[in-house]
Amino acid sequence: MNGLTTSMQGMLKTGRADFSVAQGGISDFIFSRIRENRTLEIMQLEAVEKAVGVLMGFYAIERNPYVITWGVNVEDFPMLGINVISGAAYTQEYEVIVGEVAAKEWNRTVGDKLTIKEAEFTITGIYQTGSMYQDKGVTLQLSKLQEMQSQEGYVTIIYVQLKDGADVEETTRQIESEFPDLVTIKSVAELGKVDKGLETLDSATMAISLLAIIIGGIGVTNTIMMSVFERTREIGVLRALGWTKRRILTMILGESILLCVLAILLGSLFGVVGTRLLMLQPIIRGVLEPLLTAETFTRAIIVALAVGLVGGLYPAYRAARLLPSEALRYE
Repeated sequence: MNGLTTSMQGMLKTGRADFSVAQGGISDFIFSRIRENRTLEIMQLEAVEKAVGVLMGFYAIERNPYVITWGVNVEDFPMLGINVISGAAYTQEYEVIVGEVAAKEWNRTVGDKLTIKEAEFTITGIYQTGSMYQDKGVTLQLSKLQEMQSQEGYVTIIYVQLKDGADVEETTRQIESEFPDLVTIKSVAELGKVDKGLETLDSATMAISLLAIIIGGIGVTNTIMMSVFERTREIGVLRALGWTKRRILTMILGESILLCVLAILLGSLFGVVGTRLLMLQPIIRGVLEPLLTAETFTRAIIVALAVGLVGGLYPAYRAARLLPSEALRYE
């Protein structure tokens, strides 16, 4: 989910933009349709330095069924953080520039041809933005993409850059007040205004994670409890030899935590390998970038250790309360 969030962040806030504007009351962000002249209207606001309209679409390119395609005017490149690192920007309608990540994956360079929606385009340059989501895509003239999608005069999103010292909160409230059909998005946390799918996915992910933790806790408790039952006589011998309840408790809890440490190692290994295998699928690789950071693994380790500790508490308590005489008679 973090990888998807990071990918969406790359769409919502790019280059010098302080926030973005999309159509309100829609179920999915990609369905946003804003009249292009709204860009000029927003630029008339006192706090706004620049506003740029961009059209987005997804097309099957080079065996990848979902490549994000950006319709952008060349003069808006600096504001959007689009840096052409090889070749030059497009000047004709059948010319494109390709993100550096996509260019490497497709083994394409300046001068090569690229087919988009059965039309052949010439690659005039390779660009870089620093956003993996954008650098996996293709950029062409705004007017050409509008024509291809039959959306003349419309854009998907408007990126807004404010003047120095301008108040973001006040400006976003002003835009939503003056343009009731639009919503402002300052971060991924506000994407739910225009994308219910991501909101639903986030809730589903939380529910699945909670369910996994509960099942994991029950599994640990059951495993350690069975171990205690099978070693009742052993625990009785240890108690008869002078082991204290606290020592027995510590031993059982230690075994529970050790079990979870082994699960962490195996789970992390399978998770990384599974993610790499999943990213071999073009349909996934085009729209999602996995985020395997130290923070991700740290959270997983903390949760797993907590599950091991909580799951082992009851079996450890039962083991510590066993009387030596009863434990030694247990068959």
